[in-house]
Amino acid sequence: MINPSANGWIDKFFLTEKPLLFPVEDNFIDFYENIRETGFIYGHIVSISSNSTIQIDGWLENEISKVALLNNLFSIYSKTLKDNNQIAFVKKTIDFYNKMNPQKFIFFEKVLPNSNSSIGLEKIIDNRVQTNIDVINKSFSHISTNALLFIDVLAFRQYLINGEIPGKYLLKIEEVIINIVSLALNTKSNKTNYDDLLIKLFETSVRYSKFSKVNFNKGNLGIEQLGLDFFNNELEKYYFIDMAGLSLWSDGVIEKNEAYFLYKLGNFIDVSDDFVSKSIIKTDEFISKYKNKISYFNYSNPVKHFYDHTTQTVTKLISRNKKRLVKEIIQSKELMQLLAHSTRRDLNEKEKKKVKKQLLDICKSVPSLTIFLLPGGSLLLPILVKFIPTLLPSTFNENLELDE
Repeated sequence: MINPSANGWIDKFFLTEKPLLFPVEDNFIDFYENIRETGFIYGHIVSISSNSTIQIDGWLENEISKVALLNNLFSIYSKTLKDNNQIAFVKKTIDFYNKMNPQKFIFFEKVLPNSNSSIGLEKIIDNRVQTNIDVINKSFSHISTNALLFIDVLAFRQYLINGEIPGKYLLKIEEVIINIVSLALNTKSNKTNYDDLLIKLFETSVRYSKFSKVNFNKGNLGIEQLGLDFFNNELEKYYFIDMAGLSLWSDGVIEKNEAYFLYKLGNFIDVSDDFVSKSIIKTDEFISKYKNKISYFNYSNPVKHFYDHTTQTVTKLISRNKKRLVKEIIQSKELMQLLAHSTRRDLNEKEKKKVKKQLLDICKSVPSLTIFLLPGGSLLLPILVKFIPTLLPSTFNENLELDE
């Protein structure tokens, strides 16, 4: 089983997937539609389209995103170069990401040629899929920044074909998507809170457009002025249609004028009416099914959303590392005593500081729990303390009686 938070997960992925058996077909529409079914296009991944069934139950959002991104990058590599060699793929992907950094904006430290390639790519992908859920001190935002990960797949294809990323490709594709979303929203008769959240979703997802004056207030801009002639691949065009459709869905109804906009956009970029019709249906089916789990369709107090989601994340991490955590706690007699006392009375400030310090020391020794060491991570310690009594053996409370 793959553990996307442990070193070596990429090698385990290739061992599990047996990529040399992957078919390398030329049908881009099937490739795209398979990815869309997983939710990768919509920024809410519910499965991974792979040769074997990858079980993602219990995985964190960033873990799912990491494996899905790797899988889709490898798929586009195989289709483009007709090659399934994972060693060559890893090297090409590292080279791609090393060249992907825009001026003044660093996704990650460059991976040096003499470093372990798979581990280096793991670090790159880990940084690439970071969301506001992973980074605690990002203003308690409840908008994920992974909505535009498919751009990586499109840019990687350009890199494989041209040996480099075409000039301003990344900036141009982000600007086009933002402007398409803007135009789509301007066709809507009824504006909702979801529209504002959707705008924030895209605003926090862009990487390159941060350095331009792209905005969502281009109401007078027409489809003809979007610069769509720069993009001539089917995958790019399919993606534009789906992003427009996603924007229009927010009130759950595609009105006649909104559908007209989608068909007009499709006609302008030579996408068939059949694809546009299917896009509308598939977007409706996906969001209707997963709406309650997609953050930008759940308008709520950001701090409450942050706390609720973080509690779930921390609970999963604690559960996964239960044995190691319990072992470390039991070995600390003073910490055990203080935790036992906390079940009977409020600890004083000095005792609370001791608990905090010793728990953070333990978290340093458990890699998966380093979330508590991030800026603001100590705010999550009460969640950890809350679950500790349920992790410790039944003699935990009996020891309290002996101590007192």
